[in-house]
Amino acid sequence: MHVRLLDIAHARSGDKGDTANVGLIALRPEWYAILDRYVTRDRVAAHFAGQIHGAVDRFELPNLGALNFLLHGALDGGGTFSLKTDAQGKVYSTALLRMVIDVPDAEATAVALPAFA
Repeated sequence: MHVRLLDIAHARSGDKGDTANVGLIALRPEWYAILDRYVTRDRVAAHFAGQIHGAVDRFELPNLGALNFLLHGALDGGGTFSLKTDAQGKVYSTALLRMVIDVPDAEATAVALPAFA
């Protein structure tokens, strides 16, 4: 089943220097396990390929039902150096929510995930 992150999570983002910080929070506690399993560091790096020029770090926050990603080299030097329109990284949360993950039907049905055609 194809699932949009937008339908199962919300996100917040910001910056520190040249690194964007994106928090991804499950809308329901039972959906955190789906985020944890399918929104991997490699998957996020692939999603932002060409937009970031460094590594992606991932941190799990199960007590909050959230994942936190650091996108290194995302801000072209940061707010005081960059000529990018969004040098503070606020748009990265919206961009991450546009990711679509593939979840096996049985697993998606077990936790009542909304399908995306």
